[in-house]
Amino acid sequence: MTEPIGVVVVDDHAMFRAGVRAELAGAGADHVVVLAEAADVDEAVAAIRTHGPDVVLLDVHLPGGGGVEVMRRLAGTTTRFLALSVSDAAEDVIGTIRGGARGYVTKTITGPELVSAIRRVADGDAVFSPRLAGFVLDAFAGTIEVAAIDEDLDRLTEREREVMRLIARGYAYKEVAKELFISIKTVETHMSSVLRKLQLSSRHELTRWASDRRLL
Repeated sequence: MTEPIGVVVVDDHAMFRAGVRAELAGAGADHVVVLAEAADVDEAVAAIRTHGPDVVLLDVHLPGGGGVEVMRRLAGTTTRFLALSVSDAAEDVIGTIRGGARGYVTKTITGPELVSAIRRVADGDAVFSPRLAGFVLDAFAGTIEVAAIDEDLDRLTEREREVMRLIARGYAYKEVAKELFISIKTVETHMSSVLRKLQLSSRHELTRWASDRRLL
């Protein structure tokens, strides 16, 4: 019988971490064991150093510097990183893979699919949600200008980027609030900041801006 795979779940939303733990418990039985959880970069680094997991489920956008910062601080570790994010934007996928992740899947993944992805990453495979693999191939073929995308997005905080993408895709403020576990008022505040920083005047202009940069 194979040894269970030890996992640390890193995400700044407690409800989401609880959901992942429940999904893994149901779908992974005793094959995948959650050793610890973390909500920001510092907590993640401490938990990974303490528990030495086989795989880290890592959100891209975290307080303290993001998922890439976690991997940078733990360079040289034998732990493998699997990004699990609400974002399916090209620059997030490519930046995270370049930062050291072995795979990238979105939060629409099912419990059994997540268990399978964890097992594959633990075995050394690279795992991507189908649509995201194309981003990586395009980036390394030179057809996506990642540096230009990153420069444009530098004006926005990580949370503003999340709100921006969802609004640009047509989500209502209430839907964004539910998706990101924040209040509608907070969504409104972030949206105002996004439009101001990008010098845009409407949701329509924001959608066009995001579409031009392949962020949708």
